[in-house]
Amino acid sequence: MKRQTKILLALVATLPSAAVFACASCGCSLSSDWDSQGISSGAGVRFDLRYDNLNQNQVRSGTGAVGVWPVPGHEQELYTRNQYVTVGIDYSPSQNWGLNLLLPYIDRSHATNGMAFDGSDAGTSHTQSVGDAKLIVRYTGLREEGNTGLQFGLKLATGSHTQTFSAGAIAGDPLDRGLQPGSGTTDAILGLFHFASLSQNWDYFGQATAQLPLNSSDGFKPGRALNLNAGFRYLGLDAIVPQIQVNARISAKDSGVNASPDDSGGKTIYLSPGLSFGVGEKTKVYGFVQLPIYQNLNGYQLAPKTTFSVGTRFEF
Repeated sequence: MKRQTKILLALVATLPSAAVFACASCGCSLSSDWDSQGISSGAGVRFDLRYDNLNQNQVRSGTGAVGVWPVPGHEQELYTRNQYVTVGIDYSPSQNWGLNLLLPYIDRSHATNGMAFDGSDAGTSHTQSVGDAKLIVRYTGLREEGNTGLQFGLKLATGSHTQTFSAGAIAGDPLDRGLQPGSGTTDAILGLFHFASLSQNWDYFGQATAQLPLNSSDGFKPGRALNLNAGFRYLGLDAIVPQIQVNARISAKDSGVNASPDDSGGKTIYLSPGLSFGVGEKTKVYGFVQLPIYQNLNGYQLAPKTTFSVGTRFEF
């Protein structure tokens, strides 16, 4: 049980390694670090690499899908295909303290029919760019057991927010701010986590993480967001560890003259089964699929039917 506690300490003590997106419908709430950390805890350096694939190809409003267009006053987006590669470097100088730097690279293609529905404001784009970095500090010394901790840090404005449409009638016009690689803002990140053993082979964790924009940029401020994650893992198979998460995200509407408040924000819940396994002594590999079980979106937004995530962690 001592080894299992060390495993879980490393696995849940950090923030999710995917980029934090502006929209509520991205399916971006998966917490990956708790299953990708391997068996180590305490001082050391670790390197994470994660790939996420999200194909937002279903227009939804409220709790249902939209099948009839046009809808006056709302843009008819066709698809947003996202691929994210996130690099994470984690340094723990001691058992109780850690520092995590996360940097995403975004490959995103998007198409819209616009709001006129006659082709006069239709366009496509293909963005390939670094996104917004996150710098996170964690503290796991709230209790003697070391199973409850805090996270605090910043999302930095390292991603571009000046990308434009590349083709169509609106080629050269600025992309919607929710489609940009970066938000242009600095955001505070605050989190709380707890974990424990249910039995000899079963562990669980719970995590709450809030992201709060501290400023606006060029007429845009992303909505505040709260991620709630809970997961269970089975440790009775040695190298292979099956696990399942429930991921909830609540996000407020974006604001500002360059925002689309009527078509942003909402509530989503995803069920995320996955597994991790060891490849050598210091390398762990994992994979997850996210399946939406509840979506309640403001206005009209593109949402994915399924999200896939794979990743690995190396220890030094």
